[in-house]
Amino acid sequence: MTGINKPMAYTQIKNQAEKQPDNHKGDNQHGKQWLWMLISGLLLIGIATFFVETHGWLFGILLGVGGLIVVFASSEMMIMAVDGYAKRKKMNSFVAGTMAGLSSNIPELVMLAFVLMATPRVGFIVTILTLHVGAAAFGLYCGALPRDVEGNAHLPKPLVGLSTDLYAAAAGVFFSLGIIMLLMKAFSLGGGTGANNGTSLSTTDLYVFGTILLLIQVVAITRLVKRFSSEHKPESVEDIPLEMAEDEKLMPIGSIVLFALAGLIASIVGGHSVGEFAGILVHKLEAAGYSEMFGAIILSVFASAGAFVMIGTAHAQKKYNIAMANASGAITQVPFLVLPIAMIMLAAFTQSGIIPALDGADGVIPIDIHTTSAILLGFPSMLVLWKAVQDDGKVNWLETSTMIAIFLLVIYLLIAHG
Repeated sequence: MTGINKPMAYTQIKNQAEKQPDNHKGDNQHGKQWLWMLISGLLLIGIATFFVETHGWLFGILLGVGGLIVVFASSEMMIMAVDGYAKRKKMNSFVAGTMAGLSSNIPELVMLAFVLMATPRVGFIVTILTLHVGAAAFGLYCGALPRDVEGNAHLPKPLVGLSTDLYAAAAGVFFSLGIIMLLMKAFSLGGGTGANNGTSLSTTDLYVFGTILLLIQVVAITRLVKRFSSEHKPESVEDIPLEMAEDEKLMPIGSIVLFALAGLIASIVGGHSVGEFAGILVHKLEAAGYSEMFGAIILSVFASAGAFVMIGTAHAQKKYNIAMANASGAITQVPFLVLPIAMIMLAAFTQSGIIPALDGADGVIPIDIHTTSAILLGFPSMLVLWKAVQDDGKVNWLETSTMIAIFLLVIYLLIAHG
């Protein structure tokens, strides 16, 4: 802003922000909607648990619908909590949405824990596939964003400034890990699947990979909060902190904590129910002759249900930055939060004897065409996403259609030939 009076520039930006849709006036209109959803969802789960004896389609559908409604209610509570906290701390909405997105991973992690204990290999593949499903959802959501007269959807400054670095980092991680897995398989000395002959990832491998990837997430969140939530001179509309209406009061700290805890507990209950439904669905698909990868894709869609509900809820309330933060977080939080936690859980489950080690050694994940292709195909998805967002901070219709096409192509290849 060289040569421009900064207070005047701030005033211009603030006036521009005031022209945007008021994201907070409609909050009171939702009233106790989250409470009625929570009650109805828990009722369906209770009916399935206590009144349906056979674990067939009726049991699964009741659990699935009830779990999704509970997850929806938990998302409403989390949004209320982060909204109240963001106003107290004068955060911008993108940072607040990212914090809500982190908590929306809890249903996914709960579901993955049960899947990993039952079928470690499929659970590992499902974890990777949530990245491709999230990437496809990001491309689709970009098509729903408000656009200017030139057809460009302007993305939040924190996303362009920081999330693109995570896209590039994720591309590097998937490419490096995929190549290493290929080399381990190509130059393995034995023909078995034990950890000692290089054809599986061992507990040590998973602990090391998981710890390093988690450190990247910690650094990213620290930088996000420091760069975009502290008091600073705003450079764009997205930098304007969340503001209250004139007659609105700050939410008490106790209410914020209560909504957050209730949302987390509800997300665990809903995530567990959705996970059971997904397991029933996958078994039915396998019995019908569908491939293992197809079932894994279905599981990954349900694993991402919390993030999808959060995106839809925020978008319906015209809180586009919160919605975009969750759409982006559904991608960046997989390689640097969900995947490393899944790796650490797999290693811990193996060492504790919950799941058997491969060939009696310390091998956990076999290196085969399914696990390797799921990892390697994460590279082109992240590369395309990084290029589409990083170049000008906007997404036009060509970039939107390209992203959707690439992500759907990758998913198809995994299902048909993976």
